[in-house]
Amino acid sequence: MSRPYELDDTDRRILSLLVQDATLAYSEIARQLHVSGGTIHSRMTRLEELGVVRRATLDLDLAKVGFGIQAFLGIYLLKSSYCDAVIAQLREIPAVISVHFTTGSYNLFARLACRDTQHLRNVLHDLVQQIEGVERTETLISLEEVFSRPVQLEEAPVVAQS
Repeated sequence: MSRPYELDDTDRRILSLLVQDATLAYSEIARQLHVSGGTIHSRMTRLEELGVVRRATLDLDLAKVGFGIQAFLGIYLLKSSYCDAVIAQLREIPAVISVHFTTGSYNLFARLACRDTQHLRNVLHDLVQQIEGVERTETLISLEEVFSRPVQLEEAPVVAQS
């Protein structure tokens, strides 16, 4: 059995800087934290191996790159045994940008990014609702994202399995 690895202050400080600006060079992080570049590199390698850091992404303004409609999709399944197969098919639809297992009414909850309402309609009608095992869907269109922010790591302890 793997033992939990509790992140120390240096790990937290590295992650806090990168959460705010993922483009920071390791050398700049090292300078700000008064440690060596090698320390940052080895810490980041370990955090990736532990699965704490999964990937680095850009935070795009979706409307400015042609995706003017964001929607949230509650997905009801015929049976929970369809879950893995439905997720595999949702993964193949580029407009589906995240999927979550949920409690409550929905089996799955997805976030979609579409060019316009016609694109959203096509994704829903021609793709999602045609997946075997999907009983029905409920769509919520986002009128505006009021704010989005990264998690503040100082708020709670982070424990990873090693």
